[in-house]
Amino acid sequence: MSLNTQKEDFSYAYVYAVTSAAGYSLQAATRRLDDSGIDATITVPGKLNSKRLPRFDVQIKSTSQAVTKEVSIKYPLSIKNYEELREDDPFVPQLLILVIIPNDVNDWLSQSEESLCLKQCGYWLSLRGHPPVDNQTTITVDIKRQNIFSPNTLRMIMERIADGERL
Repeated sequence: MSLNTQKEDFSYAYVYAVTSAAGYSLQAATRRLDDSGIDATITVPGKLNSKRLPRFDVQIKSTSQAVTKEVSIKYPLSIKNYEELREDDPFVPQLLILVIIPNDVNDWLSQSEESLCLKQCGYWLSLRGHPPVDNQTTITVDIKRQNIFSPNTLRMIMERIADGERL
């Protein structure tokens, strides 16, 4: 398996673990949806705030090369993905989830009888309504380090979606 495939699988495992811990469902997208920039859909099974099955689509990326600053992470996102994620009025909300992993595959997780620790951290970003750009290949996006993709954060995101808020 190529290193890029390993990184992709690991990032899905991270998002799946967070989604499961929040009590939600993660469904991987079909190839056709993946070609449209949707890697997976996260859904609340049942109701939340009187809304049945609130959900959002995610584009999942992983890297060991992101530039981490004091308050943000700088990540080069393809223009294709940027254009898909910046849609101002999508039918289903869309988020970018970036999972930062260590350079060495051997450092990606640690395990004992008491715990399984996935390293390093995932972050989320909404690009909804961002302006078009003239770049042809990539755009560097800033993801706030406070936007950690955790079970509590995922519940907050779902609450906002169920309440009809824009992300």
